[in-house]
Amino acid sequence: MTVGNCNCGAVSFEISADVKDVYACHCSICRRWTGANGVAVVIVPKQKFRWLKGKEHISEWSKPDADWVSCFCSVCGSSLPVANDAESLAVPAGLIDDSNQTLRLAAHVWVGSKASWDEIAGTCPQYQTAFEP
Repeated sequence: MTVGNCNCGAVSFEISADVKDVYACHCSICRRWTGANGVAVVIVPKQKFRWLKGKEHISEWSKPDADWVSCFCSVCGSSLPVANDAESLAVPAGLIDDSNQTLRLAAHVWVGSKASWDEIAGTCPQYQTAFEP
């Protein structure tokens, strides 16, 4: 079992699946969502995810001109897991208590729209758009 929570602890969740692959998204939407060079997420099947507490503190925002929803804690502002398709959630990797996990960066995605100042290092695969297995 993998658990995670927002920065203040008002919202927490558990994942009943093995999580190890982290995907770093560099698209402009994720950059604006985090205020950084993107977001690192693990992809989890919806049926393996459960909110433990704080659902009342989850706020949602939809980007009007894109198929995008973002969720965040209304108390501390932390980015929260979000379902942007019918079958899975993107869980920000920084929320996960990885003390008993072996998380590893698997790939960089949407590098074709990364910020001009973003320099990607390392040997992980880089995809111009979405993950292409």
